Amino acid sequence: MESNSISRRKFVKGVAGSAAGIAVFGGSPGMSALSYSRISGANERINIGVIGCGGMAGSHIEALLAMKQSDNIDITAVCDIYTTRLEKAKELTKARAFKNYKEILQDKDIDYVLIATPEHWHYQMTLDAISAGKHIYVEKPITHTIEQAKDICQKMSATKLKLQVGVQGMSDDSYETANKMIQEGALGKVVMAHIDYSRNYPDDFWAYPIDEDARPGVNLDWEAWLGPAPKRPWDPRRYFQWRRYWDYSGGIATDLFIHRVTRIIKSLGLSFPDYVAATGGTWNFVNSVAEIPDTFNMMLDYPEKTTVMVVSSLANDMPIRHVIRGHKATLEFTKEGFTITPQEQSEMAKISGTGEAVKGASLFTHKKNGAEDVTLHHRNLQAAIRKNEPLKCDHNLGMYGVVACMMGVESFRNRKYLKWDQQNKKVIES
Repeated sequence: MESNSISRRKFVKGVAGSAAGIAVFGGSPGMSALSYSRISGANERINIGVIGCGGMAGSHIEALLAMKQSDNIDITAVCDIYTTRLEKAKELTKARAFKNYKEILQDKDIDYVLIATPEHWHYQMTLDAISAGKHIYVEKPITHTIEQAKDICQKMSATKLKLQVGVQGMSDDSYETANKMIQEGALGKVVMAHIDYSRNYPDDFWAYPIDEDARPGVNLDWEAWLGPAPKRPWDPRRYFQWRRYWDYSGGIATDLFIHRVTRIIKSLGLSFPDYVAATGGTWNFVNSVAEIPDTFNMMLDYPEKTTVMVVSSLANDMPIRHVIRGHKATLEFTKEGFTITPQEQSEMAKISGTGEAVKGASLFTHKKNGAEDVTLHHRNLQAAIRKNEPLKCDHNLGMYGVVACMMGVESFRNRKYLKWDQQNKKVIES
């Protein structure tokens, strides 16, 4: 294989001969006047408030603390309804601690908030942050439902605030570059993409440790944590293992697939699917209390006449190739970036089924810049706030991912083949 042996321009011209027209997302919103009053220069400090101090927040806090001097930022407030987590975050950051997130939003000195809570709280907290004039980094998915995502996008269209969705893989430039090459015709007519995200848990999946010291009414506000979710008596498994329950999570779809399908959506310039069908079940962990399945698969047909297939098992982590198949060439994502193999060479070398490299096969290779990294993703948001740079995963891209994943969840739970009603922007039975 000859790495970068030919230029992108020459490769596209030689393989495709003509450009393929692909729709591209709208631009990012501009600067908020309220926040701009604090961040008038590229080097002024950005103050951050952290909402939710659980497991995922730990990675963010660690990254942000490491950026404090180099990027001139500071975590000035943290919030959690569980005192144990709140105190640990306070000690680590030296920030002010709150149990009610609205107190952070009232702080005029905070420029953006990190929302690292369970999914069922993303919508309301994001909505409140917009109303408070804060820029936002919200963990994936942007919301728990499609209607909520639509509402956030509508609210964002009326403001100049910046909202970054925590699909940090978008800070790898491979998907932007793939999009450019596909638009230029490098693959010819794209007919299919397939990608996966699997794991192999030994005993049970997402069965995170339960802190026996957690006591509602003493050091944990259970009612506040439930928030917009259905009211239930205290259940430590629902609190510490919330990803396993539909009230708070979309399971594999919104925890894992959101990362993968967003890559394909970005690469192909997709938005809303036409049809979605999902299959799966609890095939291995049959004694698990989890409501969500351990095996889950989605197939999505897009109006661009392209099928996207996403597969996962939490009982077998053998990966499949992450590819986009075109009539003239195939693009495969790798740990280093991606390669493009012309279909003629693929056929002659007989690598389409085996994936074996063949001597003499001339591939185009893209070496990635960036990475799937929360530091880079926060840095991108900060650059958007300071210098109006484009966001890697804005609210629109976040919504497209939620539509794809939640249509899959609805299809699976109702055992229905679903259609997206483009005129009314809602899900209907096919």
